[in-house]
Amino acid sequence: MGSVRKASAWLGLVDDNDDERYYDDDYTEGTESGDAWVTDPRVKVAADTAEDKGRRIGTVTPDSFRDARVIGELFREGVPVIVNLTAMESADAKRVVDFAAGLVFGLRGSIDRVSTRVFLLSPSDTEIISGDPAAHRSDGFFNQS
Repeated sequence: MGSVRKASAWLGLVDDNDDERYYDDDYTEGTESGDAWVTDPRVKVAADTAEDKGRRIGTVTPDSFRDARVIGELFREGVPVIVNLTAMESADAKRVVDFAAGLVFGLRGSIDRVSTRVFLLSPSDTEIISGDPAAHRSDGFFNQS
């Protein structure tokens, strides 16, 4: 089992014993429109002031594997990206997760599952702080002792 396949199994997208291949060769190179750098309306990025302060997070809800390019462009810029795969078919969702796993490996980032079919891609310079409720109970607001 390859490392990308293991990552997909760990993220809960495929079964560990499932050897079914889901790659299709229908991906075409190049762009379909004349302007490749137009922001996709499904991508939301913070305002310029947030960009100046380094406080941007991108959210992408892809419809097909072709939208993976938008994820890669944002992540290369150092923007954490939330990828919502709930609107995709299972086969394309697996391909996007494989792409994201390769992207974070190549750029030394990390990938975390937020919920079912929703993932956070974090660049290497981003610190993820866990919101573990057990850590807040001992000295938090709800401490009744």
